Amino acid sequence: MSEEQRNPATTPVPCQDTQGDGRWISLHHRFVSDSKGKEPEVLFVGDSLIQLMHQFGIWRELFSPLHSLNFGIGGDATQHVLWRLSNGELDNISPKVVVLWVGTNNHGHTPEQICEGIMAIVQVIKNNLPHAHTLVLGLLPRGKTPNPLRERNATVNKLVQNAVLALPHASFLNVDPGFVLSDGTISHQDMYDYLHLTPKGYQAVCKPLHKSITSLLDKPAEN
Repeated sequence: MSEEQRNPATTPVPCQDTQGDGRWISLHHRFVSDSKGKEPEVLFVGDSLIQLMHQFGIWRELFSPLHSLNFGIGGDATQHVLWRLSNGELDNISPKVVVLWVGTNNHGHTPEQICEGIMAIVQVIKNNLPHAHTLVLGLLPRGKTPNPLRERNATVNKLVQNAVLALPHASFLNVDPGFVLSDGTISHQDMYDYLHLTPKGYQAVCKPLHKSITSLLDKPAEN
């Protein structure tokens, strides 16, 4: 396949260790190890928005009781999650629901490429966990004021929502409660750096997410 045809968002690669401390691959190895001997009902996979969720009380309140594992790594793009899931993170577990939240870090990629990357992850999950349901979370708006990345994320959401419509083993959930205010800005009370969520922001996102997860857990297993 030529370079022009190759989509970097669907090409599994480990995250480059630009800082030199090996944290990314260490976390990956820890996830592979942590999964052994555990029987999670729910697996959370994605970037920092997934990873940081684990640090707040909302995780202990809503998701720990559901027997959840958190495989989030800050900075991950679709190609990094693809590599992780294809290299052992799904080998020892059989969750009923996989929550996928990734794509906002796919810098330099088009909405179409990012959508293809997300759907490639959905397929990897289906291949490895044929009875699991993947809940794809919509990308949040970002930046204090309107900017091209907000527009890109909104387009990705539309593409992904359409892409999962025909899939019985996946669904799309828009978790944005309305972070963009009437004047076009995002409040630091919801996103402290206009990208990552505050405890208040996580409350707004996680309440409906919890409802969707519990609804999926109550359904019969996927065939």
